[in-house]
Amino acid sequence: MPAENLRWGTLQALKNSPKGNIAFDPYWSERGEDILAGCKEALSLSPYSGVMLEHMTFSPFKRSFQAPRSGDSSPGQSEEIPASISTRESIPDVNTKQHTPKLCTTSSVEIQQEQLLNNEAKNEDPDKDVGDVPSSSAAPALSLLSPKAMETAGLIIKVQEAHRESAKVALRLRQERLEKLVASVASSESEQLKRLEEFMELKQRQEYQSMRDMMDRETKESIGRQEKLKEEQRHRMKILNLRLREAEQQRLREAELERQRQSEGKERLRNLNTIQEEILQLNQLLEPSMQTKTDVPVTSLSSYSTRGNQLCSQVSEVVRKTAEGEFPSVEDMTVAERALHEMRALIRLMQEEAAKAQEEKKKKNQEEEEARRQQAELQAQQEAQKKAEQSAKEQAQKKGLQSSAEDSTMKWYKDLQDSAAQCAQSFEHLNSPKDTKTKMLKLELQKAANIPVSQISSNSGSQLREIFDKIDKLMAGRAVVSGGKSVCATQHPQGLDFAAYKLAEKFVKQGEEEVASHHEAAFPIAVVASGVWELHPRVGDLLLAHLHKKCPYSVPHYPPMKDGTPVEEYQRILGYRVDDCGVEGQDSFLKRMSGMIRLYAAIIQLRWPYSSKQGPVPHGLNHGWRWLAQMLNMEPLADITATLLFDFLEVCGNALMKQYQGQFWKLILYLKEEYFPRIEAVTSSGQMGSVIRLKHFLETSLQNRQISPPKGQLSSTFWRS
Repeated sequence: MPAENLRWGTLQALKNSPKGNIAFDPYWSERGEDILAGCKEALSLSPYSGVMLEHMTFSPFKRSFQAPRSGDSSPGQSEEIPASISTRESIPDVNTKQHTPKLCTTSSVEIQQEQLLNNEAKNEDPDKDVGDVPSSSAAPALSLLSPKAMETAGLIIKVQEAHRESAKVALRLRQERLEKLVASVASSESEQLKRLEEFMELKQRQEYQSMRDMMDRETKESIGRQEKLKEEQRHRMKILNLRLREAEQQRLREAELERQRQSEGKERLRNLNTIQEEILQLNQLLEPSMQTKTDVPVTSLSSYSTRGNQLCSQVSEVVRKTAEGEFPSVEDMTVAERALHEMRALIRLMQEEAAKAQEEKKKKNQEEEEARRQQAELQAQQEAQKKAEQSAKEQAQKKGLQSSAEDSTMKWYKDLQDSAAQCAQSFEHLNSPKDTKTKMLKLELQKAANIPVSQISSNSGSQLREIFDKIDKLMAGRAVVSGGKSVCATQHPQGLDFAAYKLAEKFVKQGEEEVASHHEAAFPIAVVASGVWELHPRVGDLLLAHLHKKCPYSVPHYPPMKDGTPVEEYQRILGYRVDDCGVEGQDSFLKRMSGMIRLYAAIIQLRWPYSSKQGPVPHGLNHGWRWLAQMLNMEPLADITATLLFDFLEVCGNALMKQYQGQFWKLILYLKEEYFPRIEAVTSSGQMGSVIRLKHFLETSLQNRQISPPKGQLSSTFWRS
C-alpha cells in the first residue's frame, strides 16, 4: 500500500503544480491551434522526474516514498532520496533484448541532472537568476541507468527545444503583429491627428472668414448708411431746389398772369369799345327814319327802337365804370356781349319781319304771275299736244308707227288695274279698322308682308330661302313670326287679299327705290318675286298692276292727256311724283322708272331654283319680247324711251339673245338703223346722256355680236352659300 499511496501523492503533486493547471480544450485541433497553445509558461520536467520514473518502473526496489511538492521539500527528505538513489547499481533497459544492467557513474548522472534542472529553471522563469532556484533543486543528481529513461529524457529535451523554437517563432510573429498593429495604430493616430489639425485649421479659416464676412457686412452697412445719408441729402437738396424752382416759376407765373391780366384787360377794354361802337351803329338802324323804305309796321319799329336805346344805356353804364382807370371785368363783358347779341337779334328780327313782308308781297306777285304763266303754258301744252297727236297720227299713217299700245295690251292693262282695284275694295274694312284688335292685326300683317321683302339682299342663298319660306307661309295662310309676334293672314276674312296687295306693292317699291340706287339688287328681289308669283299667281297679277300704275311705260303705254285734265294730275298719270312741293325733277323720275324696268326685266328671265312645278314660268321671256317689240312700234318719247330701252336690254338682252338668237339680232339691227334716229330726232341737246349710252350699247353689241351677262346676276355658287 505504500506504493499506491505514493502514486496518489504524486498525482496530487502534479495536479497542484503549474503544469497541472493547463486548461484542456477539446476543439483545439478544429481551430488549427497547438495543444499547448494555452500554456502560459514553457514546459519542463520536474527535478524529481527521475525519482518518479524509477519508482514507477522497477517494482523490486519499491519503498515508501512521497514526492515533495515544488517548493515544499524538507531537509530530511532531500537527504534521504539521494542516498537511496545512489545505492542502486543498475536499471534494466526495457527497450532492448539484453537485460544486462548498464551502470553509469555518479558524476555523469549528476551532470545530466544539473542540466535538466538548469533547463527547467530557465523554462520556468528565464529572468530568474540561478542562485534563485529553491534549495530543493540542489538535490544530489540521480543516476538514470535505463536507456529508455535516457531516450525519454532526450525526447523530452527535443520536445522542449521544439516547443522553445515554436514559442520563439510564435513570439516573433506576435511581436511582428504587435509591431504592425502599433505601426497601423500610429499611422491611424497620425492620420487622425492630421485630420484634427486640418479640422482645426478649417475652423480657424471659417472663423476668420466669418469675421471677415461680418466685417464686410458691417463695412457694406456703413457704406450703405453713408450712401443712404448721401441720397437723403441729395433728395433734400433736390426738394429744396425743386421748391426754389417752383417758387421762381410761381413768381414768373404770377408775373405772367399779371401781364396776361393787363393784356386781357386791355383786350376787353378794346372789345368793349368795339361792342359799344357796334351797338350804337345798330341802334341807328332801328331808328324809324332809317326804315322809311321797308314794309315793317310803325308800332314794331317803335318797340325795336325803344329796346335798342335801353341796350345802349346798359353798355354806356359799363363803359363809364372803366373811365376811372379800371379794366372791365368778365361780368361786364358778359353784360356788354349779351346786349350786343340782343341788339343783333333785334336787327335780325326786324330784317326777318321786313323780309317776310317783302316775301309775302313777292310771293303774292309770283303766284299771280305763276297762275298767268301756268294758264299760258297749259294752253300752249294743250295746243302742242294736239299738234303732236295730229303729227303722230299723220306720221303713223305714213310710216306705220303707233301712238299707243295695241288693243289687246290695253285690255290686259285695264283688267289688271280693275282686279287690283277690286282687291283693294275687298279689304276696305281691314284697311280702315274701327276697333283696336283689327287695327293691330292690320299692322302685324303689313309688317309680315313688308319686312321680309326689305330684308332681301345678295348676301347668301340660304338667307333668300328663309325669306321666301316666310313669305310662302304668309300667303298660304300659316302663322309666321314678325317683330316677335305670331300672325296669320286667315285671322281676318280679307287678310289674304290685304297681305297679297301689300306684298306686291312692296316688291314694286323696292324696285322703285332699292334697284334704282343699286342696280345689282334687282336679281335677288326678282328671283324671290318670281318664286312667289309661281306659287301664288294672285301676287303676280297685283305686282303687275302696281308696276303699270307707277310706271305705265312697262306696259308699254303712253297715257294721252285728256281735255280738262289738270297738268299735275296728268304728270301723276305719267308716273311723276307730285306733292305739296311740286313735281319731282326729271332726273329723279328717270331714276325711278329705270329701277322698275330693271326689276321687270329681271323677273321675266328668272325662276325660283327650288320650285317644284314643271313647265314655263307664269311671266317669262315671251312677255319681254312682246314689250320690246311694242316699244319699237310706238313713237319714241324724249329721254324716257332711250333710258328704258337701255336699262331693259342691259338686264335682259343676254337672256333674249340666247332665247331668240337670229330674230333678236334683227330686232337690234332695226333698233339701231331705223328706230334710233327717231329717238335722236325727239331728244333735245340737254337730254342726250341716255341717248349716248343706248347708242354705245347698240354699237358694241352689234360689233361683238354678243351681249354680256348683266352685273349682279346670281350664280350657282350663290345658292350653296
